[in-house]
Amino acid sequence: MKRKLFCEISPTCYAISIKKEILRRHIKNLTSNINYAKDYQTERLGNVVSRYEGGMIKTGKGIDPVLQENKAINIEIACRKLDGLLIRPGEEFSFWKTVGKITKRKGYKDGRVIEKNKIKPGIGGGLCNLGNTLHLLVLHSPLDVTEFHSHSDALAPDHGERVPLSAGTSISYNYLDFRFQNNTDQNFQLVAYCKDKKLIAELRSERAVDFDYALVEEDHHFEKEYGKYYRVSKIYKTTVEKATGKTVDKKLILDNHSEVMFDYDLIPKELVRQ
Repeated sequence: MKRKLFCEISPTCYAISIKKEILRRHIKNLTSNINYAKDYQTERLGNVVSRYEGGMIKTGKGIDPVLQENKAINIEIACRKLDGLLIRPGEEFSFWKTVGKITKRKGYKDGRVIEKNKIKPGIGGGLCNLGNTLHLLVLHSPLDVTEFHSHSDALAPDHGERVPLSAGTSISYNYLDFRFQNNTDQNFQLVAYCKDKKLIAELRSERAVDFDYALVEEDHHFEKEYGKYYRVSKIYKTTVEKATGKTVDKKLILDNHSEVMFDYDLIPKELVRQ
């Protein structure tokens, strides 16, 4: 029989493990020489590198509408810390360095969080959606992701055409972070705000970049393993030179094996492999 990890013994042990990881992160932050992005500019940089606009409220079977409304509130609060942030050459963006600790005093509410592969209410729930949006913006740019943690890329059924990595970025204060670095020769800027229950986010730069970036998903399907269903695929980032239309790079971003967290009856039957 496989021996349990300390964090798996009990909820108390799990909480102790989280505190330990948070302390370890604080010590690492204090002793590192990382140059974090911290300056803001109200004026928008002129070139839009990538953009996202999507609804924050999901509806459907098994989805709690209160937690969805709270998620929208949480995302709007966090966006105020992101909007206008400059990432200068050599600087690194840290989600938690920028957004800060999530507390009720700051206005955050209970939303949906994932803990040990289970969805439950939790303070600040829904910020993973914001983290995932930032991840998508960066993947469609020349900036380099330096820290990324994945949870299930099958939290909800696809509505319309499948969008690779429409979910799947895991963040938790202050040990699971999302980070990226600007290794280019120009400034970039985050734009993030909410309007009419929609999240609007942009990554901007001082001047146009020389490449286009896209996500390509291959061999997308669902498999049943030991009574559970999983979304399985390989997701790549492609880099195409604008001047020639030539693909100059194709990098595996995620070897996807995500447990399905929604009603199995909503899995498209034609995508299920035995």
